[in-house]
Amino acid sequence: MKTDLSRILAISGQRGLFQYLAQARNGAVVESISDKKRTVADAKSRITTLADISIYTSEGEMKLQDVFLKLREVLGEDAAPSSKAGADELKDLFSKAVPEYDDTRFYVSHMKKIVDWYNQIREYASFDFVNPDDEEAEEEKPEE
Repeated sequence: MKTDLSRILAISGQRGLFQYLAQARNGAVVESISDKKRTVADAKSRITTLADISIYTSEGEMKLQDVFLKLREVLGEDAAPSSKAGADELKDLFSKAVPEYDDTRFYVSHMKKIVDWYNQIREYASFDFVNPDDEEAEEEKPEE
């Protein structure tokens, strides 16, 4: 099954990633992708879809989906280092996967979040991502 990063959420103050399920009166109904527990993320929570996240590179910005795919090229089927790994280990990984990352605006704290998310996507979802451009092309395609 394809992973739709526009429906995978990071919620400030909450550990892990969540799948968006439905709108609630006072927020959004979400389900943890790891333990499948459902909860309501209230309207005051800072909720971000993974599709909206990018990292800074020397050429501009790179979408998180592309970062995940580049990490997968480097790591193969292996998990990424833990977010508790040393700064040098994380910098080394990102310099192999995304050598053009901007080290003045993309910090180790960001790398830690990304490797955590990468490992969760690897374990509980897939790296076969829904491509929004493909969906738009299907909608515009005339029926035969």
